[in-house]
Amino acid sequence: MKKKLIIGIVLLGGSGIAHAQMWKSSVQFRQAFLNRINIVRQQGCNCGGTYMPPAPPLVWNDNLEVSASRHARDMDRLHYFSHTSQDGRTMGDRIGAAGYKFEGLKAYTIGENIAFGQESIEEVNDGWFKSPGHCKNLMNAAFKEIGISEYNTYWVEDFGGRIGFSPSEQQMIRSGAKIVVKHASENH
Repeated sequence: MKKKLIIGIVLLGGSGIAHAQMWKSSVQFRQAFLNRINIVRQQGCNCGGTYMPPAPPLVWNDNLEVSASRHARDMDRLHYFSHTSQDGRTMGDRIGAAGYKFEGLKAYTIGENIAFGQESIEEVNDGWFKSPGHCKNLMNAAFKEIGISEYNTYWVEDFGGRIGFSPSEQQMIRSGAKIVVKHASENH
């Protein structure tokens, strides 16, 4: 019997470095995930003992898919299972390096679910929705975008949410006004 593991983490705030090669999933893979997740987000659900109200649908983001794909392949290649890469990179490091940036934004939120051993989209998604922490990531209304990858039954689901400054805030910034932006800390 294969061991099945799932782990979730949320990080608010973040930084990034550079963009590189992308592994593209099929349209069917993307749609299967988006359909399953967005049906639940539209209805709302219970995550453990916490009711999560309906949330807007997630859209696919290629940069988040690149981050997810790199991490799934790295875990497979080096035979580990963790949100922290063997070289010490965090989820925020990987997502930023894949090109998902926060510079010039009013708000930036990222999160990640990982799993190992599940054989299908249905099985991994059901496991994440049955786990309170993973379910809360999936239902988090601050997340607007998602990228998912599977490699040799290592599954990585990266989430993001970015909010830009309004036109009036942009004008204030251009005129030299200071705008205070509060950054939230890591939340597990």
